[in-house]
Amino acid sequence: MFNRLPNTLLLMVSALLLALALGIAAGVVMASKVGRWPDRALSLTVLLLYSTPGFWIGLMAVVLFSVTLGWLPSDGIETLGMDLHGVDWLLDRVRHAILPVLTLATFYIALYARLTRASMLEVQRQDFVRTAKAKGLHPVRVAVRHVLRNALLPVTTMAGLHFAALLGGAAVTETLFGWPGLGRLTLDAVLSRDYNLLLGILLLSSILVVVVNIAMDLLQAWLDPRVQAE
Repeated sequence: MFNRLPNTLLLMVSALLLALALGIAAGVVMASKVGRWPDRALSLTVLLLYSTPGFWIGLMAVVLFSVTLGWLPSDGIETLGMDLHGVDWLLDRVRHAILPVLTLATFYIALYARLTRASMLEVQRQDFVRTAKAKGLHPVRVAVRHVLRNALLPVTTMAGLHFAALLGGAAVTETLFGWPGLGRLTLDAVLSRDYNLLLGILLLSSILVVVVNIAMDLLQAWLDPRVQAE
């Protein structure tokens, strides 16, 4: 079980960080260009990602990038039969991780983009933002230091809650791409009725969720000092 944990953490943490980075970036663009063509184009893209099942995106990615183009591997975590070291070993792992990470992150990219957009539009109407603009601060500083920083509070809250959902999504993604992680091990334990292994995986997953939520609480305290005073 513990030898599968690093593989699952690599998949989940990479997918969560990618979803946060792309989702927040898309949300910032949508909020800053609200009502104009970038906002409409990104909103349509986000809607498609939000409504499309992740396993279907994974299957289409395999067909396109693995079968048709032959750019990326479609199965496993490393190339079998090759004794790679150093940078070659790292690049091989990255190539195998690209499709599973993208598949797992697509839904959350759309979710964080919509959440960031809505949160930034709400924060922009607050009095302290109008005060910052009245002081003559640069618009970029107002957008990043005042608007975005406060708009990230609900995003980080949802990210902590979604870490548990990523465990469920990892089971489908790991099975689809032959990724040797906890999600695939959980499915094998259910099918073989190995209850002791299943309980161990559930306990370990619960501990991971608690640790991640504590980390998100600390991040929120850094983003908003008012949280520390409560």
